[in-house]
Amino acid sequence: MYSPVVEPLDRARELFAAFEASLRAELPAGVEIFDAHTHLGHDIDGMFGRYEELEGMLDRFGVSGCFVFCLDEPDRHPGFRAGNDRTLAFAERSQGRMIPFVRLDLGEEPIEEAERCLDLGARGIKLHPRAQKFLLDDERLGPVFALANERRVPILIHGGRGLPPIADHLHRLVERYPDVQLIIAHLGIADLSGLAGRFAGKAGVFFDTAVWSAIDLLGFFHLVPPEQVLYATDYPYGGQPNSLLMALRGARAAGLDAEDIAGMLGRNARRIAAGEPPAEPTKPHGAELLSQPLPLARIHQYLTMAMPLLFIRQPDTFGALGLALNATYEPNGLGEDLDEIRGLLLAARDVWRTLPEADDESDARVIARTTSRLIHLADILAVTS
Repeated sequence: MYSPVVEPLDRARELFAAFEASLRAELPAGVEIFDAHTHLGHDIDGMFGRYEELEGMLDRFGVSGCFVFCLDEPDRHPGFRAGNDRTLAFAERSQGRMIPFVRLDLGEEPIEEAERCLDLGARGIKLHPRAQKFLLDDERLGPVFALANERRVPILIHGGRGLPPIADHLHRLVERYPDVQLIIAHLGIADLSGLAGRFAGKAGVFFDTAVWSAIDLLGFFHLVPPEQVLYATDYPYGGQPNSLLMALRGARAAGLDAEDIAGMLGRNARRIAAGEPPAEPTKPHGAELLSQPLPLARIHQYLTMAMPLLFIRQPDTFGALGLALNATYEPNGLGEDLDEIRGLLLAARDVWRTLPEADDESDARVIARTTSRLIHLADILAVTS
C-alpha cells in the first residue's frame, strides 16, 4: 500500500475496532449468532471470499455457524462443480461450523450436481437467477424444488437487485412444494411488497437481512413477522461491524423484543440447520412512517448520493460527502449521535481523497471498500438513531 493512504486506513481500522467493541456490549447476553448467507471463493466481478477471513469474522463475535456457498466463479462451468467441491472442502475444514450449500446452474445438469453434492454432505441448495440468467417461471426449477422436498434441504434464492418482480412465480413453486424451506436473500427487495404479501405469515419461508439500506430493513420489519427473519452478512460483500450493527439497531428501532432478536440473530437459522420444523409466525412489528430529525434525514440523503461514486471507483467531485459532513455541524441537540457520524465521515473523506493516487487495482479496491464501509456505518446511525 502506498504511503499517503496508510495513516487514513489505520484511522479507519481504529474506528471499525471501536464499533466492534461497542457492538459486542450491545448484544443480548448469551445470544447465539448464526450467519445465513456467506460465500467463499473468487467471483468473476473480482470479489474474493477467503476462508481465514470468514473464520476470523465468525470468531470475533462468537458466531456459532453459517451457511456457505461458492461465488460466481471463473471456473463455474460445468455446473459449479469445482466451486462446489471447494465449498465442501471448506465445510469439512471448519468441522461443521460452515454448513455447505450446493450452487446450481439450471443449464448444466443441476439435478445431477445437486445429488452429487448432497450425497457428499451439502445441506442446502443455492440459486441465483440474476447471475445464472433465468426467471422464476422457468420449468427447470420444478425438479430442483422436488429434489429439495425429497432430501429435506432448504433452498436459498437471490432476491436482491437485478430482478423483475418474482413473488407470483415463487409463490406457485411454494404452493407445489409446501414442505420445502425457502430462504429469500436480501429481504427480497427486488419485489419486497409482493413477496411480503405472498409469504408473510407463511411458516417455512424466510428472508435474510443481507442488505445495505437500513430503510429497507425497517420497511421489511413492518411487513414480515420476526420468526421469518434470518441474520446474514453476504460475506465478502458484507462484513462487520456493519451487518450486525444494522440488524440489531434496525430490529430495536422497529420494536422487536429480546426474544424476537434472539430468533433473528440465530435461533431461526439454527432450526433450519438442525432440520427442525419452523416456528409459527406471529405478527410484524414497526410503523408505516419513518420519523427522523431533519439533519439526520439530510445526512442520509447525501450519503445515498455518494455511494454510487464509490461503486465505480470515482472521486467525490460532486461533493455529496462534504454536504453530509456539513450537516453534522448543525446546532440541533442531537449531540453524541452527530459526533459519532462526523467521526466516521471525516475518516471516510480522508481515505476517499487518496483514491486518485492508487497505484493498482488492489489498492483502489481497498480504498473504495474502506470508504464505503465507513459511509455505511454513518448511514446506519443516521437512519436508526
